[in-house]
Amino acid sequence: MASNSFLKLFLPKDQVFYDLFENVSQRVVEMGKVLKELVVEPEYEKRVAIYARIEDLEHENDELTHRIFLELGKNFITPFDREDIHYLASSLDDIADYIFASAKKINFYKVNPIEHDMLRFAELIHQSTVQVDNAVRELRNLKNLRLITDSLVKINSIENQADDLFDLSIERLFDEVSDAKEVIKLREIFQVMEIATDKSEDAGNVIESIIIKYA
Repeated sequence: MASNSFLKLFLPKDQVFYDLFENVSQRVVEMGKVLKELVVEPEYEKRVAIYARIEDLEHENDELTHRIFLELGKNFITPFDREDIHYLASSLDDIADYIFASAKKINFYKVNPIEHDMLRFAELIHQSTVQVDNAVRELRNLKNLRLITDSLVKINSIENQADDLFDLSIERLFDEVSDAKEVIKLREIFQVMEIATDKSEDAGNVIESIIIKYA
């Protein structure tokens, strides 16, 4: 009886990492969803309000990521390697950072995203975050490896689509936009949006490493 009570003291601390990771990945999905709202909004003032929602979500994710690192520092029982926990937390935070950066640059440069077909980029970003979230939620028990691997394959496919879209967008940009300043602005936005999908792939690679070790 005494030993069982002793073990219960530690089990909830082990589970807290799953809760935190799922909270982070859920907010990343929400950021991707709100980014889609931003790129189809033609009015700058309304885009500013939408951007503020993305900024709030990014700050919430920063706090959750900080909590993960705090838990990592004070708990010696962890669900998987401390290094992997650190890598996964950092990679999820990177996705949030680049979604936020995409929204920030769109508003900072005051471009109309509808005119420059940014919706497809935003759709790919959102799709990749959904797949990351699906995979993260399966880490809690590692029972449905097929679902995890399917999500990882989809993340890689989405990232490849984003690479192709970036190349096509840059080609179109040089063909259709004569103002050099506009070209620089738009290329920078496209690049940041494409990197957001790269960061989803990075998170997928960390998750793949985890399941190889522990499944």
